[in-house]
Parts: sequence; C-alpha cells; structure tokens
Amino acid sequence: MPTPTRRTSEARDRLLRIASGIFYAKGIHSVGIEEIVATAEVTRSTLYRHFPSKEDLVVAYLDSASLAERQQVAALIADDQSPEDAVRSVAAAVAAQIRNPVFRGCAFLNAAAEYPDADHPVRRAVRDHRQWFLDTVTTLVERLPDRPPAHAAELFVLLRDGAMAAGCLADPDEVARTFLDGVEGLLAARA
Repeated sequence: MPTPTRRTSEARDRLLRIASGIFYAKGIHSVGIEEIVATAEVTRSTLYRHFPSKEDLVVAYLDSASLAERQQVAALIADDQSPEDAVRSVAAAVAAQIRNPVFRGCAFLNAAAEYPDADHPVRRAVRDHRQWFLDTVTTLVERLPDRPPAHAAELFVLLRDGAMAAGCLADPDEVARTFLDGVEGLLAARA
C-alpha cells in the first residue's frame, strides 16, 4: 500500500519562506511572531496551526535549509567526477555562498549561537545537519587516492566553519580564496 504524501498548504509554505528570510537576515531571537504573521499576511492562529511554537518554526527553517543544501551538494557531485573534483565542487559551493551579497554567515552556526542548550530541538537540528555534512565530506575524502590524513574531513569542516564566520566579517573574496587554498592544501596532503 503506498504511503500517502504529505501535502503542504500555501499558507504553511509562505510562513516558512517568510520566516526563513527574516530569521536569516535578522537573527532568530530578534524576530517576533507578530512580524512573521504580518509579513506573511496570515493570522496568528494559522501560524500556530502549522507550527505549534516559534521553536517548531525555527526547526522547520533549519530543516528546510538543510534539505536545500543536501540537494545542492547532491547535484554538484557527478559519477564521472574525480574524487578531487568532487571535494573541490563542494568547496566551490561554500566559496560561492560566502561571496553572495546577502551572505550573513552560516544559518546553522547562527542558530547554534542563539540556542546554547545542547538538548534544545534547534541545537539538535543544527547537530543533525552538521553530522550529515561531515559524513558527506568524509565519504568524498575516503574516495581520494593516497588519502589525506584521517582527520581531513574534520579539517575541511573546520575550515568551512571559519570561512563562514569570517565571510561576513572580512572581505568575502579574500575569505573564499583562503578557504579554497586550505582545501587545496588538504587535497595535497597525504597520509
């Protein structure tokens, strides 16, 4: 028996899209429900029908951002690509994000800074996304011939985190170049 597909409403989609843009641009705690409701042109009861709490909306925002990044990375990696080029493709996507004129840091790192409790659902959503990213980079690094050191994937993620933080504090082009140089250094390193 086929599993029924969950259909989303136009109001839910609009709420999530509007909230995502506002949360990313302004920060999560600085945005109230009233601003989201007014901007999305829905009632408060409509918001709470789809998202029982603000935290549920924040988790949906992060889940949506995670899904978009997962799809982007999947589209970047081709079967006929060399392992080095697959790693470079992911790195180039990170650099492109940093160079985007509306870049305001990593949505996940920003959310983690606003939710310090490690057991909070928002922090769990951040942790889940980060684990996926680390697992993805680990898989790519493991395909490299003469693999770099075992911790190369962790180093890639740390380079990415630093670049994401620096990218909105310094010259984005320089940060992106430095990040890409770091990734090339990882690719050149051998176990």
